[in-house]
Amino acid sequence: MTMIETTAVGARIDGAVVRNTALSSTGILERVFSAAFRGLVYPQIWEDPLVDMEALALKETDTLVTIASGSCNVMSYLTANPAKIIAVDLSPAHVALGKLKLAAAAHLPDHTSFSNLFRHANLKTNVALYERHIRPHLDEKTRAYWGGREINGRRRISRFTRGFYSTGLLGRFISAAHVTGKLYGIDPRELLRMDSIEKQREFFETRIAPVFDSRSFKALTSLRASLFGLGIPPAQYDALAGDAPDGMTGALKTRTEKLACGFPLKDNYFAWQAFGRGYQPGETASLPPYLEARNFETIRRNAGRVEIVNENITAMLAARPAASVDAFVLLDAQDWMTDSQLSELWAEITRTATPYARVIYRTAAAHSPLPGRVPDGILTKWDYRIEQSRELGARDRSAIYGGFHLHVKRDAGA
Repeated sequence: MTMIETTAVGARIDGAVVRNTALSSTGILERVFSAAFRGLVYPQIWEDPLVDMEALALKETDTLVTIASGSCNVMSYLTANPAKIIAVDLSPAHVALGKLKLAAAAHLPDHTSFSNLFRHANLKTNVALYERHIRPHLDEKTRAYWGGREINGRRRISRFTRGFYSTGLLGRFISAAHVTGKLYGIDPRELLRMDSIEKQREFFETRIAPVFDSRSFKALTSLRASLFGLGIPPAQYDALAGDAPDGMTGALKTRTEKLACGFPLKDNYFAWQAFGRGYQPGETASLPPYLEARNFETIRRNAGRVEIVNENITAMLAARPAASVDAFVLLDAQDWMTDSQLSELWAEITRTATPYARVIYRTAAAHSPLPGRVPDGILTKWDYRIEQSRELGARDRSAIYGGFHLHVKRDAGA
């Protein structure tokens, strides 16, 4: 990446994160987070694709615009056979990861090799798979990223030989959480031995919950920088902390409780990633749809329908024709936005949306951030499906968000 490109990327990320002056304490934190976000943050995305696809009700003629993140859900959406997916992300690392997954789906010889790379993600043979089948089909910038060296001198692609899901900002945060748990006398992996929701709940209440009530843990989580590893910038920290009567510790305890005992472990790969630092072994394991053997040929056939762009989503939409997008996935990006950024985004969403287009997003707090911040003239063109949103949010296995939200564009001619 050239110096000009690096500067442009930094400016886009700063524009999404930085709200305060550099001399303020919050401004300093925002700039630290922005710098961290220029590398890989999410080795795995933390939004439930099954909930997403039910809400989006994708048709084979649909064009979907989504924020890419780790591209797990981008790949999983391909199982619904949409006509086109445009994935955008501010992080060049996330763009490189998405392009790696698409090239792997298109060019690896079989599902076993695809699974070795992205499910197990720790086999010494994975670099040879990359070199022989994937690297020749990547663009120059993506090849340069995966061939680039880390501080330890290893190529980035070697992360897939050492446990890819323990890398990135989130992967390292989860690893640190495991170390912290052991300092309190808890091995989080023990939860995965429980064979019923009742036993999961008992383990949570007797082993995990007391950690959240400890004075030292409360002091640690009172520091906004302590949650940068979850991809939570200062603005989102405030929203999350304000969503529980006992502040950040209470919010984290509630979310962890749902992750630990809200769903059977056999059905929840998010719990396996959090408590086991990888996917569940075995042929009947819970996996993201794109990693399931039954979906491999569909993923391979549809991989060419995805375009991944290193861009701000509002700017990308501004360049599109009116009424050209049928579905939008915003992840939790709106929690980062100022009022003016929200209004600009929704103006472009409304302009580019087809009649009955769907928009989904998640929030750290339970409520939608739009009322009172986005002009009523824009919001009245959308039907906010509040009851359906609550029902779908309750079924989100990732369990880390306070709210799931679905809006459907009204037909102006109806």
